[in-house]
Parts: sequence; C-alpha cells; structure tokens
Amino acid sequence: MGVPGAPIKPMLATSGELPAGAGWTYEFKWDGVRAIADISGGTRRLWARSGAEITAAYPELAGLATAVDDALLDGEVVVFDERGVPSFTQLAERMHVREKARAARLAATLPVTYMIFDLLRLDGRDLRDRPYAERRAALEKLGLGGPRWAVPPTFSDGEATLAAAEEYHLEGVVAKRTASLYRPGTRTAEWVKVKLESTAEFVIGGWRPGVRRIGGLLVGTPTPDGLAFRGRVGGGISAAAERALLTVLEPRVTPASPFLTGAQAVPREDARGAIWVRPDIVVEVRYGQRTPDGRLRFPRYLRLRPDMTPEDVTDG
Repeated sequence: MGVPGAPIKPMLATSGELPAGAGWTYEFKWDGVRAIADISGGTRRLWARSGAEITAAYPELAGLATAVDDALLDGEVVVFDERGVPSFTQLAERMHVREKARAARLAATLPVTYMIFDLLRLDGRDLRDRPYAERRAALEKLGLGGPRWAVPPTFSDGEATLAAAEEYHLEGVVAKRTASLYRPGTRTAEWVKVKLESTAEFVIGGWRPGVRRIGGLLVGTPTPDGLAFRGRVGGGISAAAERALLTVLEPRVTPASPFLTGAQAVPREDARGAIWVRPDIVVEVRYGQRTPDGRLRFPRYLRLRPDMTPEDVTDG
C-alpha cells in the first residue's frame, strides 16, 4: 500500500489507554515527524508520511547510506532542544527546507536525530510479514547507532515507561503487540499511542476575528460531506502563532463554509463574521474533555501540523 514515489506508507497507532499483560512492548513517543528511510546501493532516500521525499531537508543523515547495505527503516525525525527534549517547534524550521545551502546551515544549528524503531526490509528480504519482536531483534543486531541516528530502547513495563516519559517531559508512550505484523498505511489497534495530555489534530475551516485578527479558529474533523464542527479555539494563539496561521490561511480564503449543516454545523454565534478557508490546514489542539456531541471543552491551540494532511485526521 504505497504512495507515488514512496516505497511504503507507514503503519499508524490508535489512541487509547495503556494496554497491559503479556505480548506487549513499550517505547517512548517522540515528538517529531515520521520518516521512512530507504537505503540501498550506497544511497539513502527519506520519505514523509505524506509520501513526499524529504531527503534534501536533512543532509546530516547522509551517513545512513553507508550504515547498512540494504534496508528499509521506519522512524521519527526529531530535534532535541538544549534540555534534550524533542522540540516540534524547532523541527518546524527544518521540515520544508529543500534548498541545499540553507539545509546545510540549519543542519549545523538545528541538527535532527533519526530515531529508528522498525526494520521493514533487510538485504533484499521483506520483513513486513514477520512479527514485530522479530523485526525489532533484527534491527538491534544492526548496531545502527550513529552521530545523528539511534535505535531507542524498548521496555517491558508499560506503567514504568509512561512514568519515565512524564519525568523526562516526553510526549507519551507507544505500546506495540510483539506479534504484530507491519500493515502499511493502516491505523491499527495492535499499536496504541498514549499521550500524557489530551491533544488531537483538527482541520481549520475558518476563523473568527476578535480583538486581534484571529479571535478564534473554527476547527473540525473531515467527513465525506464536509467538516464536522468540533469547536472554536481561541486560547494559546500567540502573536507569532497568529502570523504563522495567517500566512497559510489567507491564501485559502473562500466564500463558502466547508462545514456540514445540521447537527454538525457551526453554531450561529460562532459563524457570525467568520472568514472561511479551504479545509486543508491541520493544527494540533490541547483540550479538557469532549461533550457528548464531540465538541471540545477548554481547547487551546498548540501548533500547526504541516507534516499532516486532512486525510491523516481522525475523530478518535
């Protein structure tokens, strides 16, 4: 289940409670962008979750080409801040750069690390139909530690792993069934992601002006007929975030609302004075709870997600 130009679409985890019992292994959840690395013939190419090639963005990963003869790797590209904590904000400065000289400058000042957690091909042999435990053991035998890439550890105690993630200010934990096969492009319950705070991705369908140019974002989740309204997000939008949002939203202004009508429509008080946009910009939002009809309570804007498309957004 590949995409044009890319060797494969990554397997995705389902949000849920931390699973327990035999047959599970646990990893830290890295706050970066997913990347598939295809290494063969002394070359390396990297592909984003969207299917776009991102090799040029990360010249510091060139050494992967000689780290192994032939392999297809799955992992996360991360920028660690001065505390050693993944920073998606700093990574955002890197992810769309393709100009060679600028990419090289940024690699020196904001270097990435490729955190490798799965092995899908080795020496021409497809490993996707092998259990995760077997793929992981083969990955660890490769000894792939390098200056800008690593194979992070896995753990057998889920609660302890989650506690450690909280202590070190990481995003959360991913639990994986040791028997799980690799199912490209599939969001599966055999991998479960557990975040330490309630966050989710939503698609922007418009905004309401306020005291500032953006008083609140109108967000929703995609359906075949349009966006299902999930709330107005006004908190957390700094001046810098507002500028970044306007840069991507203003070229997408459209006269028609992209939201559904009826029960999933934007309420009249939120629609009043709204500026509508084409629904193709994804943002991450922190929130308290959801109402029975799916609306967000106490939502706060976290960040743009330029690494995601509306097709990546689920209502889970």
